[in-house]
Amino acid sequence: MGQNHNNNRRDFLKKAGFIAGSAFLSTGTKGCAKTNNRRGSSVGKTMNLKFTPYELQLKHAFTLASGSRTTTPVMLTEIEYDGVIGYGEASMPPYLGESHETVRKFLTKVELNRFKDPFLTEDILDYINTIAPGNFAAKASVDIALYDLLGKLMEQPWYRIWGFNPDDTPDTSFTIGIDKPDVVKEKTREASPYNILKVKMGRDNDREMINSVRSVTDKPLCVDVNQGWKDRSEALEMIHWLKEKGIVFVEQPMPKTMVEDIAWLTQNSPLPIIADEALQTVDDIRNVFGVYSGVNIKLMKCGGMRAARQMALAAKGLGMKVMFGCMTETSCAVTAAAQLSPMADWADLDGNLLITNDVFDGLKIVEGRIVLPDRPGIGVLEK
Repeated sequence: MGQNHNNNRRDFLKKAGFIAGSAFLSTGTKGCAKTNNRRGSSVGKTMNLKFTPYELQLKHAFTLASGSRTTTPVMLTEIEYDGVIGYGEASMPPYLGESHETVRKFLTKVELNRFKDPFLTEDILDYINTIAPGNFAAKASVDIALYDLLGKLMEQPWYRIWGFNPDDTPDTSFTIGIDKPDVVKEKTREASPYNILKVKMGRDNDREMINSVRSVTDKPLCVDVNQGWKDRSEALEMIHWLKEKGIVFVEQPMPKTMVEDIAWLTQNSPLPIIADEALQTVDDIRNVFGVYSGVNIKLMKCGGMRAARQMALAAKGLGMKVMFGCMTETSCAVTAAAQLSPMADWADLDGNLLITNDVFDGLKIVEGRIVLPDRPGIGVLEK
């Protein structure tokens, strides 16, 4: 983006007023400008948190089985330490129950200046978890910013620190929301650069949705029902039909409370059944094991990068399929999740592609595949 965009964003942030968890040093330093100091003494240095609300504008109305929206509130966070800045984000779609106000209230309680060493990651994130129950998107915004900061201090991207091969990243699916047939066809045409599409379902036009997409493309599809089906026999019949239409897997076909019905469906389904709304944290992995074929892990649901990695390791250890997903987010949170994507069987990391006002540059999608930025931390830059 041009200089005018940068100036406008700085003006916005100045007017909005980053709310400091502790006094912020307004050095104007970005990225790794002072990483050479990372080996020096930490005496007198503190981590400083600041944050501001932001509203994401969607390119199209985003319609699921549960409703429709054209915007998503997020909170942009920064952690500064010795002139180095780590970026984070909390995304708050309605069903999570978080808002600008709840995230502001949570982040105002965070006292990072009690820690003199940012590398005490476990201590810091354990402390974040004790501040209040829930608030997982708020917690994720601190987690992501901390990991970005540490990667910059180490001058390495997180996929390399964790030992992942960037050549092992998967394709990302691109989401086609529920809409009228002509709009669905147009969305499908716009999604031609992607190798796999995710089709939202769960209303009374499921077959129409698939047929509309199939009239435009024969690419592999996955479907996300968002708990929209209520009868397991009808669900199984639909899944057999979907298999004939080239669908790869079915995400959260029935309400998460219908555990026995979903277990029966998974046992009889010709396609993998993936849990989304049915789990949130690593403690939930044992609850979905034997009920679903795999899990969709999202940073905003579980609390950030540390928790997402724990969930993926636990699921893979049980032989379950792993997908990394996202909410409607900027490239900040999406690129943070992408650092883990070499672990995944599938990825649905397209939230930044669905908005018109992204304020970060991060991962790229090249011929449908996730390409991780070779930059330290989570690899994002402000536009």
